[in-house]
Amino acid sequence: MPEDWDADRAAAVIAAHAGREGALLPILHDLQAAFGCIPPQAIRLLAEALNLSRAEVHGVVSFYHDFREHPPGRHVLKLCQAEACQSMGCRDLAGHVGARLGIDMGATTPDGRVTLEAVYCLGLCATAPSAMLDGRVVGRLTPARVDALLEGLA
Repeated sequence: MPEDWDADRAAAVIAAHAGREGALLPILHDLQAAFGCIPPQAIRLLAEALNLSRAEVHGVVSFYHDFREHPPGRHVLKLCQAEACQSMGCRDLAGHVGARLGIDMGATTPDGRVTLEAVYCLGLCATAPSAMLDGRVVGRLTPARVDALLEGLA
């Protein structure tokens, strides 16, 4: 559970979409923006508000890769794993980054500094391998370039 969990704040996020058709995804996006993830308690509140089962809400959260069930690190590095990036060595690059950070894909460093995630196409196929660091896309990555990016993180 995120340290800043607040049931009243979650309820306000949910209430802001009251009566809106197709509200589930917009609410999930807003909850993640508010808490950094979709807290388990929010799933229960959301299911009750939208008259869905908790399993239905959890199914949506677990289906979409951008939704998190745990807070991310201070920085999020998403490495593209799509075909164009695969052809340009993204798997070796992912291995390098994982070894450097000491974590597997989908994990956060023990100090909470970096979360490493897989993403499938950032639209930078011509500059593969590519990644997104804290919402900023970067291409033509090499182990040295990724190391430089990581060294610049606080």
